[in-house]
Amino acid sequence: MTTQPVDLKPFNSFGISTKATHFERFSTIQELQVQLDNRNNQELLILGGGSNVLFTKDFNGLVLRNEIKGFEITSEDKTTVIVKSGAGEVWHEFVLNCIDKGFAGLENLSLIPGSVGASPMQNIGAYGVEIKDVFQSLEAFHIETGEIHSFDAEACEFGYRESVFKRKLKGQYIILSVSFKLSKNPSINTSYGAIESELSKMNISNPSIRDVSNAVISIRSSKLPNPKEIGNAGSFFKNPVVDQSIVDEILKTHSEAPNYPAETGKRKLAAGWLIEQAGWKGKTIDNYGVHKLQALVLVNYGGATGQQIYDLSTAIINDIQQKFGVTLEREVNIL
Repeated sequence: MTTQPVDLKPFNSFGISTKATHFERFSTIQELQVQLDNRNNQELLILGGGSNVLFTKDFNGLVLRNEIKGFEITSEDKTTVIVKSGAGEVWHEFVLNCIDKGFAGLENLSLIPGSVGASPMQNIGAYGVEIKDVFQSLEAFHIETGEIHSFDAEACEFGYRESVFKRKLKGQYIILSVSFKLSKNPSINTSYGAIESELSKMNISNPSIRDVSNAVISIRSSKLPNPKEIGNAGSFFKNPVVDQSIVDEILKTHSEAPNYPAETGKRKLAAGWLIEQAGWKGKTIDNYGVHKLQALVLVNYGGATGQQIYDLSTAIINDIQQKFGVTLEREVNIL
């Protein structure tokens, strides 16, 4: 085990420089077990792609980076296929691999940063598709007992950017692999966002899953900064789900306010729209701020601290609450 503190800047997409007391990697269950055996009761943090975390201070404990690889077809018939991926695979590379093989269902989730193992934890979603729509099961290592447990969709308790691993079972499991049920007969979903208009620009009227993926990649690339160039964690806030009465109040003065059906009696508002209306889009403070093209994205232009980014998010939350009576919730994990 390393004895010198390790800078985690290369391992988080915000590019925040923060120290971990110990840092190790594992690519097999056996390596994981050895690292945990040598843990000595230290606080533990599991990192995948580091794309959904904001470090606000040094981490006094053991950071383990999940690098378990693998791509396996575990079962298939004429119409469907079950694909099992190691949790340490890069999500976008896994999506492209499935597309290469003609397996449909993940194309709308192209170019989302992070690892495969993080996808069910967050129930990641984009352009009308969420992980729960294609999820089959996952295998997870129970830290306390060393047992490997299997979770189906019901056991994962998926919600909007939520799962049992973010709440009830937080810190108790390490995801090892995830299996997805994909289709050999694509059901193309282009109704959400700007996919249809992007396909039109590409002169495509009968899109394949690769066409949809390319359209999503183009849209995301045009709106979201590349973490390799500008530190960020993608969408920093969840879209708030509120009572109809709150939406009605906002519509009195902002008739164009985008809102969508949610659970019974509720509506979903666009957090990015709220932030933009409040004047935060493109706002820069020293070497950090709100991205000029997407108000949902907080950015580190280089050298900012996690605490500065966090304080900015707090100021935005307070301002939106004051102006619209809506409380934004952070999507990014704060450490």
